[in-house]
Amino acid sequence: MRLQQRYCEAVRQMNYSYATEKTYWQWIRQFLLFHKMRHPDDMAEAEITQFLSHLAIKKNVSVSTQQIALNALVFLYRHVLKKPELKLDAWQRPMRPKKLPVVFSRAEAKRVISYLTDAPLAVALLMYGAGLRLQEVLRLRVKDIDFDRFEITVREGKGNKDRRTMLPNQVVSLLKTAIKNSEKLHQEALENGVEFVHLPYALARKYPNAGKELAWQYIFASKQLSKDPRSGNIGRHHIDASCIQKAVKQAVYRARLNKHASCHTFRHSFATHLLESGYDIRTVQELLGHSHVNTTMIYTHVLNKGGRGVRSPLDL
Repeated sequence: MRLQQRYCEAVRQMNYSYATEKTYWQWIRQFLLFHKMRHPDDMAEAEITQFLSHLAIKKNVSVSTQQIALNALVFLYRHVLKKPELKLDAWQRPMRPKKLPVVFSRAEAKRVISYLTDAPLAVALLMYGAGLRLQEVLRLRVKDIDFDRFEITVREGKGNKDRRTMLPNQVVSLLKTAIKNSEKLHQEALENGVEFVHLPYALARKYPNAGKELAWQYIFASKQLSKDPRSGNIGRHHIDASCIQKAVKQAVYRARLNKHASCHTFRHSFATHLLESGYDIRTVQELLGHSHVNTTMIYTHVLNKGGRGVRSPLDL
């Protein structure tokens, strides 16, 4: 069996996302190309260290990129080649520098949002108003919104965890419009004999008729049908993340903000503004879906109080 096929079987058995599957394989290919396509069975710690050192010193890649490359090789040797005896942890994992997140002020968030329309507007309001990550918003299905309880259920967020967060009043009408649009596209697909919708893990076997039901459709559905990269089935996926990213980048530019802001800045602002309003950090941690409160603590350092709340003697 070819290495790539063995890799695909291993990564799918462990329920890794398709994005992770693609990223890990790209780094494994780079590792093989670096060593002139030698089979990884014929290589060990020395070759791995040589490759990672090349990335750090010659390529000058970021710390996070080094960690992803190392994780990909750890997966290859431990779960594909079944070589747990390799001491891959001997490679010292680089320490990621602690950086404060970029945060909008309330006025800045309002200005950026004012330059957004349609789906990018609804997505931005959910990132800022409910603290969702971009991919969490795009993966929302019709059944995940409870309009009566003003609640959103986030399925398989980071770390494959489910959580609930609030549904902001201001986004209700936009969400209902998006659901109507998704329903229209779904009906057209059914009339053309398309009944497939991507379901993670074993849900496709558990709910064989899910593709026919509106509840399982993505709220922010793509206008185009596409082929599922794993099953090969034709169905409707959610809109591409790049569409939202480009719209937000353009809105930040039009708002004339001199900040290196992105979609994730809305989530950072959600957390910071809740803490500014006096909500306790445990509540914010739960809404964000952080496993550890230490992760949430970063936002206590960016509260709009300047210098840890100390007033400058110049201003006194």
